Amino acid sequence: MTDRELMECAQAARSRSYSPYSHFRVGAALLTADGKVYTGCNIENAAFSATVCAERTAIFKAVSAGERNFAALAIVGGREGETAEFCAPCGVCRQVIAEFCPKQFKILLGNTERFRAYTLEELLPLSFSESDL
Repeated sequence: MTDRELMECAQAARSRSYSPYSHFRVGAALLTADGKVYTGCNIENAAFSATVCAERTAIFKAVSAGERNFAALAIVGGREGETAEFCAPCGVCRQVIAEFCPKQFKILLGNTERFRAYTLEELLPLSFSESDL
């Protein structure tokens, strides 16, 4: 799967966002090492602490299906009716990504027309890991 195709999967997942409070819709597409794609969208709740991000939705779906080996993650987001030029994962999502992915894991940010690849280490240089326990 190409990076652009993965970004298109994230864009499609974004259309399923449940974001009646922020109106900020996010989609994520997680590519496994063997070519499967798990998508996620942000799902809000009136009690904001119960809200879950698109990135964590995709990761948790994959992990709950028994997947543990990931190749890349694409993230597309923005206010309803718009696509932001850049939508980075929140700190909690970065930490969840770090739980399951190596420092050189590829994360694509942008939109289906223009995007850039980052490593997890670039987005979360000082992650908390099992070695810190």
